[in-house]
Amino acid sequence: MRWLWTAIAAAWIASVALQLTGRATLLHHHTLIEHGPPLWIAVIIFLLGWQVMVAAMMLPASMPTIALHGASLSRVGRQGRGLLAFIAAYAVLWSLFGLFAFAGDFVLHHIVDATPWLAARPWLIQGGVLGLAGAYQLTTLKRGSLAACRHPSALVTGLEPQARSATRLGLRHAINCLGSGWALMLLMFAEGFANLWWMVGLTVVMLYETVGRQGHRGAVVVGLVLLSMAAFVLVTRTAV
Repeated sequence: MRWLWTAIAAAWIASVALQLTGRATLLHHHTLIEHGPPLWIAVIIFLLGWQVMVAAMMLPASMPTIALHGASLSRVGRQGRGLLAFIAAYAVLWSLFGLFAFAGDFVLHHIVDATPWLAARPWLIQGGVLGLAGAYQLTTLKRGSLAACRHPSALVTGLEPQARSATRLGLRHAINCLGSGWALMLLMFAEGFANLWWMVGLTVVMLYETVGRQGHRGAVVVGLVLLSMAAFVLVTRTAV
């Protein structure tokens, strides 16, 4: 398990270094789409940066589940290979979500470029993303997915260690995490590496939601805060 904590630490060190050196903006989806290299290279660069972001922000909240699965695997002598398969499945699903977000943003950029009225009002998109993330925090799907993340033992209940597929369990856990945190990660996608404070804040939120005593209530509070921020952005900018 120590190597996973090392990976998390390395991801945060890389994120801080990118911020301090001013290179974080080079990995931002806006830069890659509007002023970056050819699209296929931009996608590769984005995915590399996205893995760093997922390792820094999502892995800490997943460590209780990973530790539980690792302990189960160690009893049958398959911990090393099994954990790699578990993490690989987890990374693949989050990579697909990152690609989906990047593709959606690529389309959105073309829509904005072709719509001068929308291009002159970027705050509509900013407020919309905040509102979407806030509203999702209050949904039953969020509550159900968060409950699954908060009780990792349910992932392997009823299965003997020999019958547990690390890849399948990794995908199941990733689906739970995606169901719980996709809207917050979409918000982080919108902010990008260039905003380290958003990265820290959202990581703390997702970690507390998963392991904190009042995680469910915390999710509701965060949802209300994000909705208030969205209303503030839309109302104040509309009034200008």
